[in-house]
Amino acid sequence: MSTPAPAATPSREEWLAKARTLSEALPFMRRYAGKTVVVKYGGHAMGDESLGRRFANDIVLMKQMGISPVVVHGGGPQIGQMLERLKIKSEFVDGLRVTDKETVEIAEMVLSGSINKQIVALINDAGGDAVGLSGKDDDLIEARKVTRSKRDPDSNIEKVIDLGFVGDPFRVNPGLLHKLQQADIIPVIAPIGIGEDGQTYNINADTAAGAIAAAVNATRLLLLTDVAGVLDKQKRLIPEMSVDAAQRAIDDGTATGGMIPKIETCLRAVAGGVEAAVILDGRVPHAIVLELFTEGGAGTLIGRK
Repeated sequence: MSTPAPAATPSREEWLAKARTLSEALPFMRRYAGKTVVVKYGGHAMGDESLGRRFANDIVLMKQMGISPVVVHGGGPQIGQMLERLKIKSEFVDGLRVTDKETVEIAEMVLSGSINKQIVALINDAGGDAVGLSGKDDDLIEARKVTRSKRDPDSNIEKVIDLGFVGDPFRVNPGLLHKLQQADIIPVIAPIGIGEDGQTYNINADTAAGAIAAAVNATRLLLLTDVAGVLDKQKRLIPEMSVDAAQRAIDDGTATGGMIPKIETCLRAVAGGVEAAVILDGRVPHAIVLELFTEGGAGTLIGRK
């Protein structure tokens, strides 16, 4: 059996390159020190173990640099897999899963149970101190039933569509999050809300993250997705957009499909007091670090200017 070759020792030039990188990151570390950053974690990055571990390392790195990260996660594909396993059919309207009583129970089990605890374990394994929550804990996310309507092309009559137990946050109570931040604990939140009648509601993770970001006065909202960011009509990445430019991208058809609700989430967060929101590709290793600590950033930043 051959002996493995020893690992190559980094050269002086490689060490100098690392030192330069750290030096260049220093102004960004100062900018975000003491601030809150809400990160929505979802998409295919959640199903990749190596990306998951990198994500957890980046969250712990943020905490060690004096930033207070708050993680909000999705889990649509995992809910879909569980429903399939149980032979329960799913129906979608405008990208939202029609959620009956049985489905919302499964969604809560998957989101607040297995997914939430996996993310908490990854962060703790990386040296962090994380705790898992859902929006039902301490009435963190109070939700109201979402309604949608569709115009019948034949009769031209607007029909109301019942999505079941799908909710939108109408109030976020951040007291528990503030206590956890003061204790240097990283909150990991499943997007399940509680209604005024005590009913459980499944909430879109982007929407939940935006509402939480506004409630905790976050300096940044980062939406990790499966695309590079907002693309122009020539399919080139738009690195930065004003609120007005982002709204125009929706109005003139530059933004289409699933990108529209993501931009709308960013616009609501910025209107709610968040300094800027960023749509970036969670499949890129260390996308969070690239966005926060480099001049070029990553993805598309939407801000007030």
